[in-house]
Amino acid sequence: MFNRQYCADPRGARLARRVGLHKLHAWGIPYLSDASESAALIIGELTANAATHGRVPGRNFELRLSYMPGDPAAPGLLRIEVSDTRGERRPPGPGEITVPDGGADGGRGLLIVEALADRWAVFDRNPGKTVRAELDLLH
Repeated sequence: MFNRQYCADPRGARLARRVGLHKLHAWGIPYLSDASESAALIIGELTANAATHGRVPGRNFELRLSYMPGDPAAPGLLRIEVSDTRGERRPPGPGEITVPDGGADGGRGLLIVEALADRWAVFDRNPGKTVRAELDLLH
C-alpha cells in the first residue's frame, strides 16, 4: 500500500502521477507497460480533478495505491484512490457522465477513467470524497 498527500495544485498533481508511477515500477509493473500507461492516465486525471475541482485552500489531496499481485489462475489488482476535502463538488459516477460539447475545453477526464478502468466509483467521506478506479492485471 502506498499513501501520500500532495498540495492541491497542478504541481502536486504532476508530482503525484510521477511518484505513483515510480511506486508501480517498484512493485514490478514496468514503465510503459499497458498497466503502467493506463494507471498514468487515471492517476493524472484523478489528481488533476482533485487539484482543480476539489481544491480547498490550505488543504491537500491524497493518493492511495494498492497492489495485489495475481498469478496465472487469477488476475492481480491495482486500486487507485484519490481523495479531496471538497464534498459539495461531487463528480458524476459510473454511467452518469455526459459527453461535453465539441468545443469545450474540459469535461473528458472521467470519460478517460471510465474507458480505462475495469471498475470505478465515487465515495463520500468526511470531509470530502474519494474517487476509486481499479485495473485488473492479467498475466
